[in-house]
Amino acid sequence: MPETPPNADLLRSLGRLVRGLSALFWGLPVALLVCVETAKTEVLRSFGIFPCVVVTGWLLFGLWQLGYFQKQERIWHSALDRAKLLAMINFGLSPFLHWWNQVPNIPFFTAMVGVFAVSGLLFLSNLNLVLHRLSAMLPDEGLRQETRYFTTLNRYLILGILTVGAVLFLLLRFPNLLPYQLNFLLIMGPGILWLMIFLVLLPLAMTMALIWKTKEVILDSVFGQGH
Repeated sequence: MPETPPNADLLRSLGRLVRGLSALFWGLPVALLVCVETAKTEVLRSFGIFPCVVVTGWLLFGLWQLGYFQKQERIWHSALDRAKLLAMINFGLSPFLHWWNQVPNIPFFTAMVGVFAVSGLLFLSNLNLVLHRLSAMLPDEGLRQETRYFTTLNRYLILGILTVGAVLFLLLRFPNLLPYQLNFLLIMGPGILWLMIFLVLLPLAMTMALIWKTKEVILDSVFGQGH
């Protein structure tokens, strides 16, 4: 970084950038936990749609804070806008998690929860692209290389999860397609949901690690502190 201090506008945008990264870092695991609890358990039922709306709004807030940084960079903002669009879709669909928990036999609610799950995975994939674009603008070659590698890996993992989910959905929807040896999938039923959540934990954890590393690089290089 140059020896002369950044101007006030740049400092404000960097402060919002760090705030947004912190919101995303803490918001991602909380959103996963709250959304799963809202959809599958009775723990949060008395709170209605409020918990899932708050956590998805939290992620949207984090992305909005990132938007104040380098407004002139089209590639960066193009990636950020796609992530914002998916975050808004998640925000709008999140109440269906509670309604599906209340009345799981309505096909429309089930379909909306499925769309929410796909949108959530696409959001995580696009968030990795946002981190990749962000790292290209930061003065740390090590961070750029690390982010390039792990964001590519994460996006392939998410593509694999979407593919596995689509195959399992088709097999459960049309059980006559199942070979005799795979009939145990019909018995697993709801257990497949927990399998998919377990698969998501790896790219989620790596995304959180990249967010934290990016935030630390900004604090170290610009503000001269690692906390």
